[in-house]
Amino acid sequence: MDWQTSEDTVPSAPVTEADARLLLGRPPATGAWRDGDPAGERRFAQFGAFATEGGASLPGIRLAYETWGELSPARDNAVLILHALTGDSHVRGEAGPGHATDGWWGEIVGPGAPIDTDRWFVVAPNILGGCQGSTGPASIAPDGYEWASRFPFLTIRDQVAAQVMLADALGIDVWAGVVGGSMGGMHALEWAVTHPERVERLGVLCSPPTTTADQVALNSVQLAAIQMDPRFAGGHYYDAPDGDGPHRGLSLARRMALLNYRTPTELNQRFQRSWQSDKSPFGEGGRYAVESYLDFHGNRFTRRFDANSYLTLVEAMNSHDVGRDRGGVEDALARVTARTLVLGIDSDRLFPVEGQHRISRGIRTTIDDDTVVLHSDFGHDGFLIETEAVGRHLRRLLES
Repeated sequence: MDWQTSEDTVPSAPVTEADARLLLGRPPATGAWRDGDPAGERRFAQFGAFATEGGASLPGIRLAYETWGELSPARDNAVLILHALTGDSHVRGEAGPGHATDGWWGEIVGPGAPIDTDRWFVVAPNILGGCQGSTGPASIAPDGYEWASRFPFLTIRDQVAAQVMLADALGIDVWAGVVGGSMGGMHALEWAVTHPERVERLGVLCSPPTTTADQVALNSVQLAAIQMDPRFAGGHYYDAPDGDGPHRGLSLARRMALLNYRTPTELNQRFQRSWQSDKSPFGEGGRYAVESYLDFHGNRFTRRFDANSYLTLVEAMNSHDVGRDRGGVEDALARVTARTLVLGIDSDRLFPVEGQHRISRGIRTTIDDDTVVLHSDFGHDGFLIETEAVGRHLRRLLES
């Protein structure tokens, strides 16, 4: 298993001894990108005061973003790609200084790829509240300390409002396409509902029209896992030495999430009842291979993410409801004028296809009669793993 590859983008696999050795060091208090770290391929856009839906304000915000391709003289070939909960701006490219993992959609975006950077100018920001260069809880506040628990509550609409500021700064009045999966699909849908005149094509992948009570419940136990870690310290842990941050709580939250992202079929086929070592798990201190898989990826996650950002972004996901203050979901979806692809995965137990079907029924400008439903054993993460099938449909959208 490649240390530099995000677990979201590959099938599950047993953990080897070589994998485990990579994580022998003590995890940092935060895996956030910090000022002074290598910028990698990031660019940065600075903005002034930002007011949230809830009435809070930030004196200034920054969005980190990456681009590929060239913006046409008419500025009519720009495609916005919006990442999932634990993603970032590094859609394509190798891991290296400033980037903990390889790009998460490298087979989808690039020269000759479904989102062809020889034709399209692709922009991918790290969302507001994230921890990979954009303003978030790990950023330094005006008083010289991290925002930490003082960082304001954000909604999906707040994050889209920040993306609108970025589009304006880049001189992009209309996106040729806005594409997002999972949490990114929430942002993409909000773009098309709030600013229909600025979105020509829309791709919503494995995302719901609202976050349901069941999904909020699943999120709530992840939040509690972090907050109950004694080393979370109410969110003020940034000065803690390696190994003394809230890595146990963050790791547990990630392990819970992975169970929602994948399927029983995949886990049962990949691991069956195999042991991780020769030591028996029957009271002799041994472990099942699937337990080690979850532990490994939970531990690895703490080295590239921030606990406070995880809370901020999950709570933003909980806010998602395109129908809020718009007369309901169907009235909101009727505002969309973009040519739209709605895609789901038949085994997705995080955001089941019923939600995508509701989006398809509500948008009058879909390029298909109904949702495109892909068969996959990989569950919710299928939109990141089944790149051949997903790419074929995205190419069709962009050619429409």
